[in-house]
Amino acid sequence: MENTLKFDLDGKNVCQKCVMPEVSSRIFLNSDGVCNLCIDHEKKPPSVPLLESDFIKILDKYRGKHKYDCLVMCSGGKDSTAALYYMKKRYNLNPLAFMFDHGFEQEDAIENVKKAVGKLGVDFLFYKTNQMKTMFKSIVKTKSKAIMCHPCSIWYMDLAFEIAEQNDAPIIIAGWTKGQSEKQEVMSKCGCNVHSPEYVEMAKETNTFLEENPLMKSVYKDFPKTMEDLLKRSKKRKNKAMVLSPHWFLPYGPNEYVKMIKDELGWSYIKNSYPGKSTNCNMNFVSAYNAMKYFGYTHYHVEMSKLIREGVITREQALEELKMEFDREMMIEILKKIDCSIEDLEGK
Repeated sequence: MENTLKFDLDGKNVCQKCVMPEVSSRIFLNSDGVCNLCIDHEKKPPSVPLLESDFIKILDKYRGKHKYDCLVMCSGGKDSTAALYYMKKRYNLNPLAFMFDHGFEQEDAIENVKKAVGKLGVDFLFYKTNQMKTMFKSIVKTKSKAIMCHPCSIWYMDLAFEIAEQNDAPIIIAGWTKGQSEKQEVMSKCGCNVHSPEYVEMAKETNTFLEENPLMKSVYKDFPKTMEDLLKRSKKRKNKAMVLSPHWFLPYGPNEYVKMIKDELGWSYIKNSYPGKSTNCNMNFVSAYNAMKYFGYTHYHVEMSKLIREGVITREQALEELKMEFDREMMIEILKKIDCSIEDLEGK
């Protein structure tokens, strides 16, 4: 029996410019091995970059007028840690650092956040819950093609709006990069555009689960079905917090801020995460495995392909970080936490 669970793109037709494989009529290669997504990107007029001055104007509008100037969503990863650093040190705001643990956050990631808030001297709210475990279990047990990260992102953004309202924070700061936003603009659709070719099929399967699974009418009856539903709900809240990321406005990438947060905050890469050099929860291994199994790529392939097109990372770097070879025993232990087996994951 294999000791690893792995998928390899080497045997697939993969775009020669980005890392998207040819897997459906929505994503296909031309005779030169270039995908339609890259071709469409080249046809678009250059986007007008957002300026840091635009960001500062928004921050200044709310500075000092609320209990906290902003709520910073912290995962312990490089991007959100840098975002927290910028809010406190670069913009001299009073942020509330917020981290959730749905039972699968890694100790290394939690430690990164604790070190950062200690060094920066900011207030820290840690939220631990088992709320999502039943949903994760159902996705695995029913062989749903829903991407776990999608309903999870809806849940944690809804939670972030709730926490921002409770703590009188007018702005929610995320560590989203340009690859995680369809448009680098104020109040994006919280990460990905479900109508873009890369996400249509994934979004369809996730929506089917959220609409039709019996759990959604009982355990999760108040759960938003889409990001659009979540945003409509957020507009009805008293403080109507907006969501921003400093990475949309600043010209700096990981090459600049990783060294900074290592030196000043004691930050470090966690030992085991997917993709390489990321900081994602343990359930992300299961989510990524299922995405490769059912769709032939993950949302990380989409994000990194966008970053390649923007010239932020190289194709070689993306291919290296996207290699999937997960330890079987690790996957067994993760699945045990939701009362599932490796056979539940591997079976058709």
